[in-house]
Amino acid sequence: MSVLLLAACTTSKSTVSQNVNLSKYEYASIINNDTYHIPAELMEYEIQLFDAVECSGLELISDARIYELSQSRQEKLLLVKYGVNVNPEQTVVTVNFIDYMTGRPVVSCRGAYTSLGVAGAEHDVSGAIKRVAKQIAATFGK
Repeated sequence: MSVLLLAACTTSKSTVSQNVNLSKYEYASIINNDTYHIPAELMEYEIQLFDAVECSGLELISDARIYELSQSRQEKLLLVKYGVNVNPEQTVVTVNFIDYMTGRPVVSCRGAYTSLGVAGAEHDVSGAIKRVAKQIAATFGK
């Protein structure tokens, strides 16, 4: 019972810049995450994170193809960086969206989850990804 209570108390939230119109963005590119250098057992989490970003309604663009976009499309592009922090108290997944043209962070979504180690770290990471996916979907609402 207390495990369920603590899991419910973890904080998932989104922070959106006050000076940004999210409806102008159409594209996202996930960058600097060493996708092809991560251990194979972590690839399932990468897939879930890419799916979470794609569910925002933004079209995913490979970081290698950004330069093929016209300037008007680059103005509608968000760079995406994510991080995963696992500790005994909780697992937190953060997905940050940065305006490509200005380099300014415009959205930060955070998903937190804990099972107090009862279900294992894999379960906690998956739970945190699901929560950050909900934050992304609610923030972009597309």
